[in-house]
Formats: sequence, structure tokens, C-alpha cells
Amino acid sequence: MTDLLQDLLAGIAADKLKVIDLTHTLGPSFPQLSLPPEMGQALPYRSEEISRYDGRGPAWYWNNFTLCEHTGTHFDAPIHWVSGRELPNNSVDTIPPEHMIAPACVIDCTEDAERDADFLLTRERLEEWEAEHGRIPAGAWVLMHTGWARRVNDPVAFQNFDEIGQHTPGPDVDCVRFLVDKRDVLGFGTETIGTDSGQAQRLNPPYPCHYYMHGAGKYGLQCLNNLDRLPPTGAVLFTAPLKLEEGSGSPLRVLALTPAPA
Repeated sequence: MTDLLQDLLAGIAADKLKVIDLTHTLGPSFPQLSLPPEMGQALPYRSEEISRYDGRGPAWYWNNFTLCEHTGTHFDAPIHWVSGRELPNNSVDTIPPEHMIAPACVIDCTEDAERDADFLLTRERLEEWEAEHGRIPAGAWVLMHTGWARRVNDPVAFQNFDEIGQHTPGPDVDCVRFLVDKRDVLGFGTETIGTDSGQAQRLNPPYPCHYYMHGAGKYGLQCLNNLDRLPPTGAVLFTAPLKLEEGSGSPLRVLALTPAPA
């Protein structure tokens, strides 16, 4: 083992580096993506016991489960959106593994989202963040921290629908174009059920985070947890989706490695 890897393990063992789980526990009650009734629907998570140390299997416990690829804390691959359908290496089984370890920049929008569920992150807000924390590096995740993860145990509040649709925060068009064209990020992550805002169908183009990110071969993370435990910069994310053949996305365990507080 090289000194570099030994130092990493020693840092974790000595509590100089913290491993933070950014993943929600996935169960049958987890809020599910919902589309207009005339469209195809995502299956919720369901688990069926096969055996539990009984006559069906005396020494083992295991389950079958069914779910949509985009359930719980999950990863979006470029093939998920029409703009990324023709790109090379666009599905979860072909994404380069080196893309699954990357730095993270966390943009704190909690007060904004508390005031306005339809809050849109702008390019100007990102530039203000950069003036304080430094330039967003190429190949980084940009994570929008809104506090939405606190709603996860209340599916109605998490989805936040009314008579005109869903109300959740997300990025605006110029924000996404800036991250793709000017900062060459790896992807965009949120605590909400989608990387786009709940009213993003009204933007031009509709769902700009999906359209521009995936059209540029970049990725999405949704339903993240514990973003309040990450510093604005300095964390490294581990984001390996299941290797599903031609998978458009996958639930995953998102882990962050951060320096311990001084």
C-alpha cells in the first residue's frame, strides 16, 4: 500500500477525516416521483421477504425488492434525458469510474428556500459564493443545500404539491448554463426529489438542469441528506451507482469525506 493510501486510512482512524453519509434510508414510505397520470409512472420501493431463518431458508435472511431507478437518494446519468441520449458512456454501466470520486462545493440556500419554496439559484448567487469561497473547480459536484431533507418523513411536505403543481427549489436557466459552460462541473445535486425546481416545466427550456447537464454528459444527485454537515469546500464525494445495463440512473449510497473540524 502506498504512503498516500496509508495516510488516508490513518486520517480516518485518527478521526482527522470524517466519513459522512449523505443518503436517506430507503423504505416503502419514501416519497416517490410523481408524473401526470397520462404518463408512465415510477414504481415505489417494495420489499418481499424470501426467507428469515425459517423453513424457506433455515440459515439465511434475504429479500426481493422492486423499485424505479430514480428512487430515494439516487443518481441521474446522461441517458436519462433526451439531450443526453446519443452521448458515449451515458448510462450508469458505462460511466468512467474515476468520475465517481470528486470534490464538492456546497451552496447554502436554506434561508431562501424557507422563505420561498420556489426559490431559484442564480448565476449571480454562485458568483457571490465564489467571491467568498473561491472559484468552483472543473470536475466538481455543486450541491444546493436547502434544508429540504428535513421534510423527508412527511411525504406531503416533501413533494409540496398544490393545484398548479409541485413547489420545490432548484437552479434557474442561467445558473445551469454557467455551471456547464463556464465551470465544467461534474454534476449538480439537491435535497429535493429532482435536480430541477418543482415549477421548472415553466422555464425555457423546461427542466434546464436535466436538459443542459445531461446534454453535456454530466450527472445529477437527488434526495441528498446531511448537507448541513459539509463545509462549503473541502469535501470529497463517493458516488458509485449500481452498474445496471443501460441504466438511466440508480439508487446509491453517497458518502462524503471531510476534514474534521479544528
